[in-house]
Amino acid sequence: MNSFTHPQTHSELNDQQVEDILEKAKQLGSDHELAFTGTVSPHDAWSLFQAGKVVIVDVRTNEERKFVGYVPDSIHVAWATGTSFNRNPRFVKELENKVGKDKIILLLCRSGKRSAAAANLAYNAGFENIYNIDQGFEGDLDKNNHRGSFNGWRYHKLPWIQD
Repeated sequence: MNSFTHPQTHSELNDQQVEDILEKAKQLGSDHELAFTGTVSPHDAWSLFQAGKVVIVDVRTNEERKFVGYVPDSIHVAWATGTSFNRNPRFVKELENKVGKDKIILLLCRSGKRSAAAANLAYNAGFENIYNIDQGFEGDLDKNNHRGSFNGWRYHKLPWIQD
């Protein structure tokens, strides 16, 4: 197993710190007129996850997780499947079965676009605490059409593993 991880120590966020992060995420959602609860930075997502306050759900394909890597202990519910990215018609049902609607859920994809679409669908299906992780796992494309050179989960050196 190849990996890049930090020691697995749980950070202690107090309730006010958690609320502050989520309020900032909601405000970003409102500012950008998002059709879901809000958006969090990769660092805030890791802090909340490490403190046990949220669930991270990776919505990328199995292939992306296998060949690019994933966040340890994240849950996988594919938004689309295969190399042709066929939309998963059972996404909402699988999300509800694996996580439930009562949790604070942070969705992660490659760049933040699919996870935003997934968050929108989940929000409209009754998930009230559904957030997108900004920048995604690999980040946005740079001027040479490469990812990971200026943002994204891996760029920020947050924990990830690869089988």
